[in-house]
Amino acid sequence: MKANICLMAALFAAYAVPANAIEFNAGRSSLRISGYGTAGMIEPDFDKPDFIGDFRARAQFGYRATDAYSFGAVYSIDAAALDEGRPLREAFGFFDARGVARIEMGVMDSIARKLGLGLPDVGGLRVNDKPLFYKKIHADGPVIADTILTTGRRALRLNVASAQMGAVQGGVSVAGGTDDFDYAVDAGLKIKSSAGKTKTAFSLGASFMDRPDNYRTDTYTPRVTADWRAQASMGMNLQYNSWVFGLNGRVIYDQNPVGRAADGLALGTGVSYDILNYSVSLSYIFSDTGIWHKDAPDYADHTVVASFRYKYSENVDGWMSIGMTTETPFVAAGMRITF
Repeated sequence: MKANICLMAALFAAYAVPANAIEFNAGRSSLRISGYGTAGMIEPDFDKPDFIGDFRARAQFGYRATDAYSFGAVYSIDAAALDEGRPLREAFGFFDARGVARIEMGVMDSIARKLGLGLPDVGGLRVNDKPLFYKKIHADGPVIADTILTTGRRALRLNVASAQMGAVQGGVSVAGGTDDFDYAVDAGLKIKSSAGKTKTAFSLGASFMDRPDNYRTDTYTPRVTADWRAQASMGMNLQYNSWVFGLNGRVIYDQNPVGRAADGLALGTGVSYDILNYSVSLSYIFSDTGIWHKDAPDYADHTVVASFRYKYSENVDGWMSIGMTTETPFVAAGMRITF
């Protein structure tokens, strides 16, 4: 009953707002609102069904001062942030110099994550960002579920990203002003090529965090206290006609950690295919924690997720997924509304 009520509410919210009401323009000013809502069910061990819900909403205000310069602000909220007791996902101001650079200041993802590449996924389980199935399935050990580099969204951060120069775009981040760590520095690079039928994209990321103190960026790993944390990531997407192949990986190392190990590596690969209103995908993620420290327990987790999506209309689609973690098989299905 609870699932049916939530699903009906999500459908009503999507249809109650006309498509032309999510973007407003007044002279040089603009306001754009976008997001999605998902409601569905999951059955771990194919046993007792349980409700799952997910959403994200994002509002961006912009003002075009001249043809070359603009500035504005962004606020977004999602289910993952609320799960952590936070009232926002991102909140920042930005300045754009067209063809040169974009500067962002506030609470947000680092440039390494923003330029990172995720796995092909057509389902509604949020495979690339704190996966929903781990809310219902508790692994026997710590799992690095996000294969894209992250240093969290809790600290005050400055992002500087270059405009895309040919096929290349890069940037740096500096974060601080928090009790969770002294400071963090991130860098990201993306290279894209879209010539002909084959489109490719590559990403690289690196991060250094000084003195993390009882800090956790990955929901399914212990909090980390260490001298410092270093991370590196890579990603690749290859698209040919309706086929998309993806590969990514993330390595985390903590120097002199206190307590249970939270570092290690996560590797992922996947493929998807689109035809008319139908899409299918298959994703695999391998996580291994404790591999850098001889006195730490080593825990490895394998996760496979196969998903199917049917697009009913421009804003509404239905999805179903079947998968398995190291210990638990599951099946899930639901509806997603985008706006």
